[in-house]
Amino acid sequence: MGTQPVGRLMISMSLPIMISMLVQALYNIVDSIFVAKIHKDALTAVSMAFPIQTLMIAVGAGTGVGIKAYLSKSLGEKNFERANRAANNGIFLAFVSFLLFVVIGLCTTGIFYDFQTKSEAIRQYGKDYLYIVTVASFGIFLQMTMENLLQSTGKTIYSMYTQGLGAIINLILDPCLIFGWGPFPKMGVSGAALATVIGQFAAAGLGLVLNIKVNKEIVISLRRYPPNRKTIKHIYAVGLPSIIMQSIGSVMTFSLNKILIGYSDTAVAVLGVYFKLQSFIFMPIFGLNNGYIPIVAYNFGARKKKRIVKAFKCGALYAVSIMAVGMIAFLTIPDLLLGLFEADEEMLRIGVPALRIISTHFVIASFSIMMISTLQALSKGVYSMIVSFSRQIIVLLPAAYLLSKFLGLKAIWWAFPIAEVVSLTLCALFLKKTYNKMVKPMEDQ
Repeated sequence: MGTQPVGRLMISMSLPIMISMLVQALYNIVDSIFVAKIHKDALTAVSMAFPIQTLMIAVGAGTGVGIKAYLSKSLGEKNFERANRAANNGIFLAFVSFLLFVVIGLCTTGIFYDFQTKSEAIRQYGKDYLYIVTVASFGIFLQMTMENLLQSTGKTIYSMYTQGLGAIINLILDPCLIFGWGPFPKMGVSGAALATVIGQFAAAGLGLVLNIKVNKEIVISLRRYPPNRKTIKHIYAVGLPSIIMQSIGSVMTFSLNKILIGYSDTAVAVLGVYFKLQSFIFMPIFGLNNGYIPIVAYNFGARKKKRIVKAFKCGALYAVSIMAVGMIAFLTIPDLLLGLFEADEEMLRIGVPALRIISTHFVIASFSIMMISTLQALSKGVYSMIVSFSRQIIVLLPAAYLLSKFLGLKAIWWAFPIAEVVSLTLCALFLKKTYNKMVKPMEDQ
């Protein structure tokens, strides 16, 4: 972390995570492809569930960012006792997160769908799906925690194994449980949800075994390292802004669904399909960041300024390259991409211009993501929260609403690139301020 050439180190740490996240994105897409074969209403229902699933990921990933930053910084400072407390308190927080979403699943699933649509078919499909993924959510929270512990100590290849296992199990079980292949019952949308949570539990179990067996930098022992208020406070100092930042995406998606459903259920389905497809582009960037954040946090703790700067340059170059490929695909073959989801004439009419318009912000977004990740690694998570809130709530939603009122459905999609330009500007200002205050005065060790 402190000596290997930065470019090679980032690739070695990030590539396994990027591959595993590509697999993760692939099975998310395949999941929706199978659901679309049931009925377009089923696809719309799963698309409407996305805000709650985004909220779950926000809590798990945000807590993971806090664990990773605190643990990596502690290792950089050679404080192994503090690193162990961070790891074990992270496992405790995974269980707390699970309990939270059990309550959400039991108490709000019906209300959530009743508020969004009057279609009884969509409501029933949605309730069947969302109830299972929330009440059985311990797998996803434990899986994400185990993967973050492996990534924090540079063992990213093992997190690829855990995500790969979960994805493969989900891919196999999806058609079996949805359509009743072989000895499995035909469960429809409920089968898709059950396949997902079974894959998550399998990945979590493998992650726990790997952390105990091969992650020698930390000791997993909840008895030796019980919940500690100071440690949890440090984790959430970085993690809570990240949770809030990503949770804002849940609010944004829910609100966009409300705007779009004023036109048609198909418009909501198009937004859901877009999020599935764009995950195939953005997931590798998030995988890159999972390797990038520990490098910056470690070298900040070790007071190595040149390596911090070099890491940012390499990360930005890699991110732009990935996003450029995604943008070209969305611009040139949107009809083929939508065709994967049994797109009818109406979905193509709405979806083709939507994908082309939204994708124009991909390259800009790559810079914003790398800047936000740098701020998180330097424990400036509040700045990243401000950027995310400004982008999605202050700019994107009002822009989408106004565009829908004055220019119609097709114009709504321009809210995405408009918001990303604002995001990039804020990120640049915050990163410059943070660099001048925290990194520039540093004497390189």
